[in-house]
Amino acid sequence: MDGVPGSGLAKGLAVTLKTMTRRSHTQQYPDVEPELPPRSRGVIALFEENCTVCMLCARECPDWCIYIDSHKEEVVVPGASRPRQRNVLDRFDIDFSLCMYCGICIEACPFDALYWSPEFEYAEYDIRDLLHDKDTLREWMWTVPPPPAHDPNGEPAKEESTAARKLAQAEAAPPGDAP
Repeated sequence: MDGVPGSGLAKGLAVTLKTMTRRSHTQQYPDVEPELPPRSRGVIALFEENCTVCMLCARECPDWCIYIDSHKEEVVVPGASRPRQRNVLDRFDIDFSLCMYCGICIEACPFDALYWSPEFEYAEYDIRDLLHDKDTLREWMWTVPPPPAHDPNGEPAKEESTAARKLAQAEAAPPGDAP
């Protein structure tokens, strides 16, 4: 502190006066599209082909705004002793009137079925219309930008380093040695 009584008040008023004399930079939204950062978070998109109906996203959601229904389907594998079963996704809905956009569902998904989409224009006149189904979530998937390029000076991914190590071990092994 400067020790001079009222110096804080004078600094605050100076900032206020400086701000008041500047011209505002308001964009008229419906007429002028906003310039969003490239990986901005708008709404959650679903890549249905990767969803295995494990229900982790719905269980981890603190608002319980994800609704999933599925059924089991038998898949006959040639040469197998019995048919296998797999889950088939029937319903995947997110109630965006309840969602707090925390991203826990995206982080919890082990199969990369959920992504952040930069789409933000999905307002509705009725709050009941904010329950979006898997078809709408799939449409938003096509607006998800590709991941950023890997830094060439950074560490390689663990999958790449493991594959390179196994390849080096296989090349170093004498011919005729079978693991």
